[in-house]
Amino acid sequence: MMDTADQPTRVAGDEAKRIKREALGIADRKKHHGRAAVAMKSRAKEPGTQQRVYRFYPTPSQAEQLEKTFGACRWVYNEGLALRVGAWERHRVSVGFAETCRALTGWRQASETSWLREVSSTVLQQSLRHLDGAFTRFFKQLAKYPQRKAKRRSRDSATYVRTGFRWAEDPERPGTGLVTLAKQTVPLDVRWSRPLPAGVTPVTLSVTRDRAGRYFVAMLVEERIDPLPAAFVPGGRAPKAVGIDLGLAALVTLDDGTKVDHPRLLKKYERELARLQRGLHRKTKGSKNRGKARERIARLYALISDVRRDMLDQLTTRLVRENQVLVVEDLAIMNLLRPGVGKGRRRKARLSSSIIDAAWGELIRQLRYKCAWYGRTLVIVDRFFPSTRRCSDCHAKGPSLDVSVREWTCAECGAVHDRDVNAARNLREEGMRLYWLVASALPPGRMPPSVIKASELADVLLAA
Repeated sequence: MMDTADQPTRVAGDEAKRIKREALGIADRKKHHGRAAVAMKSRAKEPGTQQRVYRFYPTPSQAEQLEKTFGACRWVYNEGLALRVGAWERHRVSVGFAETCRALTGWRQASETSWLREVSSTVLQQSLRHLDGAFTRFFKQLAKYPQRKAKRRSRDSATYVRTGFRWAEDPERPGTGLVTLAKQTVPLDVRWSRPLPAGVTPVTLSVTRDRAGRYFVAMLVEERIDPLPAAFVPGGRAPKAVGIDLGLAALVTLDDGTKVDHPRLLKKYERELARLQRGLHRKTKGSKNRGKARERIARLYALISDVRRDMLDQLTTRLVRENQVLVVEDLAIMNLLRPGVGKGRRRKARLSSSIIDAAWGELIRQLRYKCAWYGRTLVIVDRFFPSTRRCSDCHAKGPSLDVSVREWTCAECGAVHDRDVNAARNLREEGMRLYWLVASALPPGRMPPSVIKASELADVLLAA
C-alpha cells in the first residue's frame, strides 16, 4: 500500500494557473477580474417542470446544419474529457466547467478547428455542462467514469438554452408556435401532438435523432399539473387501492382478476427482424447499402418501441386515474436478465428476451411519475415478500412454486388460487399495510408521499 507521503498532491494556486495557461492552453479569466471564482451549479429540475416531446421534419439544409451540430457536440465532449483527464494525469491539475469553456473559446478561434464556429456556442457549452455533470455523478458514486462518445454508439443530441432558439407562439393556437434554432433561419416543421401550456416559453430544447433517422425536439416547460380528485371505495372514505402483479403469462394481473395480455411484440416481428438481419450481414461493411439495411432494422425496432410505449402509457394512465393507491412488487430486473450457463442457457435466453419485451421497468417508471403528477401513491413491496406462495384467504405460507405452476390449492384452508391473482391480492394487502403505517405517522392534513418503498420505509417514517 502506497504511503500517503508518496502520493502525488493536487497542484493549486498560481502554479495551477501557469500550467493551465502554458501547458493546457486554457486562457486566464478576462471577465469579472475582481470577483472570486464560484463553482458552477447545475440547474436542478424545479417542481412543476415537465418535458414534452414532439417529432419534427427538418428541411435538407436544416438536417445538414443539425448533422454539423451533433458532430461538434460530440467532438467538444470528447475533447473536454481528454483535457480534464490529461490535466490530472500529467500535471495533477483539476479542470472544471469554467476552464473547459475558456478552452472552447480557443478551439473556436484556432484555424484547424474553425468549423466549430458554424455551430452555436451555447450548444457546445451545454455539451461541456453535460460532461461536468457526468464527472459530478461519478464523484458521488452514482455513475461510472465518463467515456468518450462514438458516432455509432452514442445518440445524436444537442441542447439549446433560451439564448439558443427563438419561440413565437401562435395567437390562433395557444401552446403551439414557431421554433427557430440558432444558426438556422427557417422554423422547424413540428408536429404538435398536444399544445404546450399557453403563454409559457420553453426553458430548454433538446434536439435528438434516433437510429431510425427520426428527429425529435423535447421542450422543457414550467407547468403545474392539477392533481386528480381522490379516488375512494364506493360508499366509504377509504382510498381505492389495486394490487398489480407483473408477469409473462399475463403482462399485468390485478387483484380483482383482471388480466392484461402480454403483447409479445418481439415474437410478433421476429421473422421480419431475422430477414432484415440476414440482409444486413450480406452487405459489405462500410457500404451505403449496409447503412440502408441498418436503418431499416432501426425503423422496425422503433415501431416496436413506439407500440409498446403507447400500450404501457394507456395502461398506466387508466390505473392511475381509477385508483388512489397502486401496489407493485420491487423486482430485481437486472438480476433476472443475467445470462444463463450450462444446458439451460437457451431457455434462459428466451426468458430474458420475454422480460425485455415486457418492459417492466418502463411500466414502473411511468407509474412513478404519473403518481407524482396526479396526487396518487405508489407502494413498492419488498421483493422478498412471499406474494406467490402465501394464501390470500388464510395467510398460510406454502412451499415454493415452479414457474410452470399456474394454479395451486392451499393445504390449510383448501382454497384454490390462480397464481397471479393470488399474488396481486397479497400485494394489495401488504401495500395497504405499509400505506397506513406511513399515513398514520404523518401530521394531520399532510398527504402521503407519491412513492412508498418498503426497503426505504425507515427513512420515510423518519422524514414524517
